[in-house]
Amino acid sequence: MAQFIKLYSDNPSAKEIEKVVKVLQKGGLVIYPTDTVYGLGCDITNTKALERIAKIKGIKLDKANFSFVCNDLSHLSDYVKQIDTATYKILKRALPGPYTFVLPGSSSLPKVFKKRKTVGIRVPDNNIARAIVEALGNPIVSTSIHDEDEVLEYTTDPELIFEKWQNLVDVVVDGGYGDNYASTVIDLTEGEPEVIREGKGSLDVL
Repeated sequence: MAQFIKLYSDNPSAKEIEKVVKVLQKGGLVIYPTDTVYGLGCDITNTKALERIAKIKGIKLDKANFSFVCNDLSHLSDYVKQIDTATYKILKRALPGPYTFVLPGSSSLPKVFKKRKTVGIRVPDNNIARAIVEALGNPIVSTSIHDEDEVLEYTTDPELIFEKWQNLVDVVVDGGYGDNYASTVIDLTEGEPEVIREGKGSLDVL
């Protein structure tokens, strides 16, 4: 059964963050808050953990549209081809924030993502998410958790999330109620920004 760890966004406890990181380092799956909906994530370097997420989502790993959650833009060059100044300015304006930016993937992507031409990069405006990634030392590969209720697409109550996911994941982080709107997805691979999905993030950053 999963651990249920309470964290406060304005001042996440380093000790509790360390517990989450240890689970990720061992290949565990973690549900954690972002600035949009709760996410299901694992260490980007752990193939077995990635396969577990793909299995839960009922998709093939090489076809999965997972986001890379970073704590800032410093890891960008590890996973993304060199980008022009205009693109970088958009990223700086929008992040941290409720956006997923689709960018051209570099040749140094982890093995399971080698065939991917693009990657989705997230830097959430949420201290808990960013503290976990910073303590881990590399991005978390993440996907939103959907609700079976057609009307309410995303579960927002951490206790209900725990009830439903406790036997599928290793940690559920309670960071308070989540949001019900997903991130705004913007494709920046072709120079001109293309909005793939309008979500919580305003388009004023473009």
